[in-house]
Amino acid sequence: MLARYEEERYADFGPTLMAEHLAREGVVVDHETVRRWLLISGKRTVRRRKQVHRQWRERKPCFGAMVQLDGSHHDWFEGRREPCVLMVMVDDATNRMRARFSEEETTRASYDVVEGWARKHGLLSSLYVDRDSIYRCEGRPGIPEQLEGKKPQTQFGRAMEQLGVDLILANSPQAKGRVERMNGVLQDRLVKELRLAGINDLESANRFLDGKYLQAFHRRFGREAASPVDVHRDVPRNLNEVLSWEEERVVQGDWTVACAGKRYQLDRQHEKLSLVRRKVIVRTLRNGQVQLVYRGKPLKWRSLPEDTVRKQPLAKKQRRVKSKTVVKPPASHPWRRLGVAVGRKFWNGKKAQGRAVRLEVRDSGRPPLRSGLPASRTSSRETPEQNNNQPRGHSLVS
Repeated sequence: MLARYEEERYADFGPTLMAEHLAREGVVVDHETVRRWLLISGKRTVRRRKQVHRQWRERKPCFGAMVQLDGSHHDWFEGRREPCVLMVMVDDATNRMRARFSEEETTRASYDVVEGWARKHGLLSSLYVDRDSIYRCEGRPGIPEQLEGKKPQTQFGRAMEQLGVDLILANSPQAKGRVERMNGVLQDRLVKELRLAGINDLESANRFLDGKYLQAFHRRFGREAASPVDVHRDVPRNLNEVLSWEEERVVQGDWTVACAGKRYQLDRQHEKLSLVRRKVIVRTLRNGQVQLVYRGKPLKWRSLPEDTVRKQPLAKKQRRVKSKTVVKPPASHPWRRLGVAVGRKFWNGKKAQGRAVRLEVRDSGRPPLRSGLPASRTSSRETPEQNNNQPRGHSLVS
């Protein structure tokens, strides 16, 4: 058995998976025995990880009560093609799984795997996901949403609300540990099965999953639910329309709707609805088909050519500001003769004369008048008694 690990295709097999492949070949060995042999031979080591305390959560009692969803990014084809993502759904009560390969973890990939689950088992009650931008909206609610008491939603969150599926956001990877552990099992087992089957593309890998692999996987890891009741609900007829992209737009005065760089002309038969300045829903299905909906009813429309440019309102003409030219009157101008508009030099001279008068008054020992005239001068020989006989105040007569 240990010689098998020398082979290239079995070199990275774990003890349990190796024991299962040996059983297919008729060699029955317990996986614990294989583990001990590997430890003794030095081909396997024990890894101890730091443990963090977590609170145990009991499984849901019924099939379909809660399903965990996650995207597993991994080099699933071991370099035979570019890395991709495996969208995995695991039922919390029974470990029943649904998986599908996709190029990237997008809203479209989440829609596809949820639709596959619903078509096979029915509409589930709640969905446990992480806090990726596909499932959680980071933006702030607008004024209409605040008035209605609603939180901003992603397209996936809006679709789950319309389907009546409770979308639960996990606060940590350990909170949805069921699907996280399932990803680890698949990264160990599914990679090797794809290698042995010689599968190198996504379409073949998805057919391989839907075929015998998931059936064998459920027989190996499935379990019975605590309650035999299946809480899945009937799938609505408009499931394909709900799992789409919806944008709210306002109908313009020319009965057109603009969305994503395209314009749509509403038909004349909707004239009774008075749709101008009203909001309609522009719905884009996964197959690229576009629908215009008003209050749940589809509208008839036609697409306008891409080169159709809507006339822009004329911009207001800016008033031209004329530059002012300063014309200085000549010296012979009547204003200058009359003392008006005589220029800066004239007034600077007047100010200089005023300053000289103020200095002269200050030197005389009397404060100047408010009118600017010099204070009356008295002889320094006058006695205080003579000064008392003079009228108080300032004399306006020099």
